[in-house]
Amino acid sequence: MKPTHQGSEKSPLSYRVRVGHVSVNPITVQIEAAPAELERLAETWKVLAVRSLTSEIQITRWKKDGVRIKGHVKAEVEQACVVTLEPVASKIDETFEQIFVPEGSKLARVMLSDTAEMVLDPEGPDAPEVFVGDTIDAGEVIAEAVALAIDPYPRKKDIEFEGHIEDDASGPDARPSPFAALKDWKKQD
Repeated sequence: MKPTHQGSEKSPLSYRVRVGHVSVNPITVQIEAAPAELERLAETWKVLAVRSLTSEIQITRWKKDGVRIKGHVKAEVEQACVVTLEPVASKIDETFEQIFVPEGSKLARVMLSDTAEMVLDPEGPDAPEVFVGDTIDAGEVIAEAVALAIDPYPRKKDIEFEGHIEDDASGPDARPSPFAALKDWKKQD
């Protein structure tokens, strides 16, 4: 099986896999993002730059009509420090796994308990994703794994937030405590 590599409108990183060509014997694919893909990923993730992104994935048939994509991704991302706005480099090294089932598959139904409540196990596997048509974009799976690993509040090493106006009870910008009016309330009896 040879997955087709085509551009995707959804994800800046695209590696399309034809479901009909996936067998029970896993195939391993090496993927490295091209410079143009790295630029689009940086724009999508709102980071200063994505310096590199490489992944090794295994694609295999899952149950009768599903597909399992699991792998490992490494990326180097540059973000702005939330304190100084200076560039902060970070390395991402993540494993991931996603199962896909065709639209209408019984395996895609949400499991409900006897009380009709949705059963979710935070430590368990993710619910299968549904795909439409005959292709799955493995690039989206890889990009999502990296996006979830990006630090939402990057800081340069040894940089801390300094005091805030809210921290200081003195000065011209000081606000009275909302509890100040209540401190003598009980004494009025």
